[in-house]
Amino acid sequence: MQTIDERFVKLGLRPADILLPAKPVDLSKWAVVACDQFTSEPEYWKKVEDYVGQAPSTLHLIYPEVYLEEPDKEERIKRIDQTMRQYLDQKLFDTYPHSFLLVHRTTALGHSRWGLMAALDLDQYDYSKDSTSLIRATEGTILSRIPPRKEIRKNAVLEIPHIMVLIDDAKRQIIEALAAKRDQLTKVYETELMAGGGSIEGFLVDKAEDLELVARGFEALYEALDPKNPLLFAMGDGNHSLATAKSCWEDRKATLSEAQRENDPARFCLVELENIHDEGLTFEPIHRVLFHVDFDTFCETVEDFASGGKVVEEPDFETLCAAVNDPAVKGQKFGYVDSEGPKLFILEDPVCAIAAGTLQKVIDTLTSDGKTGVDYVHGTAIVQKLSKEAGNAGLVLPDISKQTFFDTIRKDKAFPRKTFSMGEATEKRYYLEARKIVG
Repeated sequence: MQTIDERFVKLGLRPADILLPAKPVDLSKWAVVACDQFTSEPEYWKKVEDYVGQAPSTLHLIYPEVYLEEPDKEERIKRIDQTMRQYLDQKLFDTYPHSFLLVHRTTALGHSRWGLMAALDLDQYDYSKDSTSLIRATEGTILSRIPPRKEIRKNAVLEIPHIMVLIDDAKRQIIEALAAKRDQLTKVYETELMAGGGSIEGFLVDKAEDLELVARGFEALYEALDPKNPLLFAMGDGNHSLATAKSCWEDRKATLSEAQRENDPARFCLVELENIHDEGLTFEPIHRVLFHVDFDTFCETVEDFASGGKVVEEPDFETLCAAVNDPAVKGQKFGYVDSEGPKLFILEDPVCAIAAGTLQKVIDTLTSDGKTGVDYVHGTAIVQKLSKEAGNAGLVLPDISKQTFFDTIRKDKAFPRKTFSMGEATEKRYYLEARKIVG
């Protein structure tokens, strides 16, 4: 008879030795939103720095992407590595061995969702375009984004993940089944989250009966998969972080024997699993803001990637956002807004099946000369704010369907990059749990 861990091997996941800050660490200062948020809002990160100060915090263990162009990159990374080792030396963490964590998040926008912290097997993850692996990307992976992230991870002793991975559990037999018995689980943390993040609580999943529940649930999902296209775990947020972990593991794996590879901590990556059928899990399109562009040039570029179409002026930004998702308006649609006001683009015969794909070709063309810049932003409020500045243009994308999500990935392999986001910026995963990635 197989052990529980042997059963998890086939499924591409396993329990982890999870580290959580010990008392008296203030979790409201410890937990910080994902580093790839608010990349055009340095004022957000300044407020976080002011709030945290010198208190123990994941802020000191991450590299907010808003600062990626700053000249002190090497010094920042060195400080991150040193602080990780310092926190371990100070015995700042309690260790919860061979465990999952059931996570309950309530956001300031009123959404409530459940997740399960687990370690995924990077040997069963392939982010290449035509992958049919058990764990795979849902959007195009930009290879040039991996090396800078490797610089941050390669000497790190800890991982503190913001990665969220989706499962397709229509019967709700795993995460929701654990949530139904949460009163029987040990609550290991509860805290308010800074800067409008809502609140979060975590429950330990380490008893034999609960590990069995998780194993049985994933085995049922696994057995229902097409052996030729067995998608069990689909990336939600943090694909480039998981791809970076994969790349670092491939480097390390080459130095290890087969026996050493089997349980090396770098082979795995801690993530939060979420059921796509959770009503509290919202899918939001990722919008775009262009810098140093004019309307006529934008229109000319769009014409290169669609045989026709029209532009409709809208009375206000709210009407534009509604029109982008109005099923009565046929055709591929997206919103455009600049200092002159909002406009709805309706394309005929575009080159890609969804607006995000067509727009990406437009954006790649516009930015190829280095004069026009782009940022990918969460939420329409920041689009409206930035588009008011002369020379800027906001692009509002339509929603993505949760119901057809997994089937689309199985059929089309991946969405265009930066197509969707799970919730708005303040609803993103906050860094909280940690795991050692060196022996």
